[in-house]
Amino acid sequence: MTEGPRSDVGRWGGNPWQPPTTPSPEPEPEPESRSHRGGRSFWARCCGCCSCGNRTDDDLGPEPSGGRGSRSGSRRPDSRGSDSRQPGSRGRGSGVNATGDGTIREGMLVVTSVDLLSSRSDQNRREHHTDEFEYNELIVRRGQPFHMVLLLSRPYESSDHVALELLIGNNPEVGKGTHVIIPVGKGGSGGWKAQVTKASGQNLNLRVHTSPNAIIGKFQFTVRTRTEAGEFQLPFDPRNEIYILFNPWCPEDIVYVDREDWRQEYVLNESGRIYYGTEAQIGERTWNYGQFDHGVLDACLYILDRRGMPYGGRGDPVSVSRVISAMVNSLDDNGVLIGNWSGDYSRGTNPSAWVGSVEILLSYLRTGYSVPYGQCWVFAGVTTTVLRCLGLATRTVTNFNSAHDTDTSLTMDIYFDENMKPLEHLNHDSVWNFHVWNDCWMKRPDLPSGFDGWQVVDATPQETSSGIFCCGPCSVESIKNGLVYMKYDTPFIFAEVNSDKVYWQRQADGSFKIVYVEEKAIGTLIITKAIGSHMREDVTHIYKHPEGSEAERKAVETAAAHGSKPNVYATRDSAEDVALQVEAQDAVMGQDLTVCVVLTNRGGSLRTVKLHLYLSVTFYTGVTGSVFKESKKEVVLQPGASDRVDMPVAYREYQPHLVDQGAMLLNVSGHVKENGQVLAKQHTFRLRTPDLSLTLLGAAVVGQECEVQIVFKNPLPVTLTNVVFRLEGSGLQRPKILNVGDIGGNETVTLRQTFVPVRPGPRQLIASLDSPQLSQVHGVIQVDVAPASGGGSFFSDAGGNRSSGETIPMASRGGA
Repeated sequence: MTEGPRSDVGRWGGNPWQPPTTPSPEPEPEPESRSHRGGRSFWARCCGCCSCGNRTDDDLGPEPSGGRGSRSGSRRPDSRGSDSRQPGSRGRGSGVNATGDGTIREGMLVVTSVDLLSSRSDQNRREHHTDEFEYNELIVRRGQPFHMVLLLSRPYESSDHVALELLIGNNPEVGKGTHVIIPVGKGGSGGWKAQVTKASGQNLNLRVHTSPNAIIGKFQFTVRTRTEAGEFQLPFDPRNEIYILFNPWCPEDIVYVDREDWRQEYVLNESGRIYYGTEAQIGERTWNYGQFDHGVLDACLYILDRRGMPYGGRGDPVSVSRVISAMVNSLDDNGVLIGNWSGDYSRGTNPSAWVGSVEILLSYLRTGYSVPYGQCWVFAGVTTTVLRCLGLATRTVTNFNSAHDTDTSLTMDIYFDENMKPLEHLNHDSVWNFHVWNDCWMKRPDLPSGFDGWQVVDATPQETSSGIFCCGPCSVESIKNGLVYMKYDTPFIFAEVNSDKVYWQRQADGSFKIVYVEEKAIGTLIITKAIGSHMREDVTHIYKHPEGSEAERKAVETAAAHGSKPNVYATRDSAEDVALQVEAQDAVMGQDLTVCVVLTNRGGSLRTVKLHLYLSVTFYTGVTGSVFKESKKEVVLQPGASDRVDMPVAYREYQPHLVDQGAMLLNVSGHVKENGQVLAKQHTFRLRTPDLSLTLLGAAVVGQECEVQIVFKNPLPVTLTNVVFRLEGSGLQRPKILNVGDIGGNETVTLRQTFVPVRPGPRQLIASLDSPQLSQVHGVIQVDVAPASGGGSFFSDAGGNRSSGETIPMASRGGA
């Protein structure tokens, strides 16, 4: 996806983070442990801060007593997010210290403590739409005011000078926005200011305004005072750290979204649907984004730290989203996920087995090592989690028949010999059955006007961009109109959704000639989850003009003119009075199936067609296995007549060849004897897998144990070995792995699991099943959680929430 030389915001050589020589993974909990364990909490047992060791000791002059917290924004938290403040402990930073000689003199204004009003039930968290985050710390969105209370050693006087300070990074600088000084009662710079709302006794209530362009991340917070008697600085306290996020509710923020239903769906919704399969056989699965789960926000900031993204650039969503697109995959930067399309997942997790992002992100935060394995929907699901967590409106988008253009021709080129047999050594371009990426919403001040709104970000590593495996952000508007010179990576994404499939046949003299152009084969359907429901929404129209329209043809030919084969359309022939269509029944894994080719003579003369059918299995990426069944037939068509050619396929024929996703590719080629017309069609279909059936056994209440029943019937006549279930749901169940052993052919099994809801409201509990013989099996149930009798939420450090290798006895087994 090269676009010529440019300054890339995706990578920096100066990486302040160094991986540990020996990882420190969290010890696995005891099986089925649901009680609180003694000793340190889950997070206290994690390895140390990723970059605080790189700090210098002279950033702010003498070290205040009580020490400083990490400035990196990626310090591992040491509590689970429960509101653990005891009576009398609401004020934080109760120790005092003076700058200089450390002496507290009479008349000095000493800040004895600060209350950031940071609990989930406080005004700040509710007004900033951050009350779902399972954190104690204050989390605010930029460009929006918040409140705090300072407890002073004496009443505040108008002559006192008070300044708030926020610091982030290893070497905070005012000029880079990493050291923010906010004088109380005076206008600050860049939108920062603090005003006194109430001064009562020794309490000073403040209203603090943050800049709509502020850097996002975790800031240290301190207060400085100055009087005639001297100066005072509040010691740094990790409990006073403040997270600042992007703000889609703020009109001055370039990520602003003006529709509340969009913000509810694309920022606050913790689960969603991801679509896969083929256009004719769309599959869907629920994904737990879990952006508010404890530790996920730290993991998202750790991703930025891990690559060494300059703090000064972290206020720009274009830069941040581009870095995330690069860091969610592991290539060239040891990012979050290792991609694997080989079919061998023995050294990690089958991508189809994941049910959400939380387990992946927490593993990366905990160990610092890339997590095996991911494919496109996993990369996209994790990217949605990260960008929503940081405050960007983001959705997961599926493109069916997604092209992978390897030579920047902006066409999908398929080469055949003289007899229309594919020349695989020349066929480097591929068409994925589906591909999943992300749209995120922002203005694009780096582009001409007219390119704001949805931007494509794709974390799946396919081609490099400026030498790096990242893609986007790319304006959807530029894709729609074929403006492939707009940054970033528009040529590659345009080809994914709107290129033509061009069939080339080798001639007797060795040259190649275009014999067929399939104009409606790429980007046939682009969908995402609908707002406020579990239905799907067709968004093809925002990516493409109507197929075949003048505007659409202009966009394709404009884009192709900037590709490596600008004159590709000058050599086409046209003689197409015989039409070809492929039909495939709704095929189920483990059962026989039939595929059918329908030929129609639209001309006024008799036509004789020599037809060749080749059937092979295929990965969803378009990589095919060898042909395991073929058929040849000659069909005579009267004028205006149609005929069908059926190919029955038995389970025993395709079973030995099955690969991931159970997809098959039918290659159809034909030659019309009378006029030389060449027929060519590639049709992909998939074998449907069963769903898991989840049933809630009793009411769900915050803090009370609840039970769910999972039922599964093996659709295959063979035994499933080493079967693993996964269970996860934000506010319900931390990621849990259940080993259930073997399941016999056509056998039905039932298992029950308990969980303790920690947050009220409607929630999704998601499960998956994986085995070497069968994958892509999942299920979901909505759980409406009632608040606890005392109200609020309940967070615990239940060891069972991260069980790995837990063996679960089956409640019952039944035959077919």
